[in-house]
Amino acid sequence: MIALLTFAKDQTVGIARVLGLTLYYIVRGRTDRRVVLEQMWEIGNRSVFFVIVTLGFLGAILIFQTSFQSQRLFGDVSLVGPASLPLLCRQLGPALCGLMVATRVGTGIAAEIGSMVVTEQVDALRMSNAQPVDYLVKPRFYASLVMIPALSVIGVFTAWMAGLLVSTAVYHTNPSTYLNFGMVRASDAIEGLAKAVVFGATIPVIAAHSGLEARGGSEGVGAATTQAVVNSSLAVIALDFLIGGIAFVVKAA
Repeated sequence: MIALLTFAKDQTVGIARVLGLTLYYIVRGRTDRRVVLEQMWEIGNRSVFFVIVTLGFLGAILIFQTSFQSQRLFGDVSLVGPASLPLLCRQLGPALCGLMVATRVGTGIAAEIGSMVVTEQVDALRMSNAQPVDYLVKPRFYASLVMIPALSVIGVFTAWMAGLLVSTAVYHTNPSTYLNFGMVRASDAIEGLAKAVVFGATIPVIAAHSGLEARGGSEGVGAATTQAVVNSSLAVIALDFLIGGIAFVVKAA
């Protein structure tokens, strides 16, 4: 137990240090726009299909199961579509998008940086007076901060449209009844975007920290990628709960 707490403490301190350095070089360093755009393509465009497929199936399953239970209990499915959109906006959309990006992008960042560490390329950067966090982490931070909210919006739209197909094809719901925005509030969209932005800032930092801590060849790189996806996924879940709790308190106040 003590060893586990010590490990968690070391991980937290290390991640906080990488985050602090990233913010420092955002303020003081120079940004290469070409590298940032390349990372935006890698993180965002290459994840679009992954997010669309995942959130599409999620939306279809959500509407199918919710409509099934609603029909059994109330004999009416007219409110399923309007009631599901706030949930997708503030909860399922950004959270699942964050988990998908942590799985695909987090492992890639950790593997790439970890490989550079074990092959001493990161040491070469330091010898060239180039700070690894400034050179490797900051562009990914910028790109993730922009692209994860964009992917979340795409994911929410895809999930709701997939639910529309299921609702009209299986339960014969009128599309105009399903496409009702009456239950959505601005606070739902704000909460969802806030979560997506926080996930976008968290995932690359955690993944980069895991990569920078890689040691011992290919085995160390493999351990770093595993650690990156585990830590990133746990962070997404914990931050989702924390931000959701804060939003609930603010709404209730």
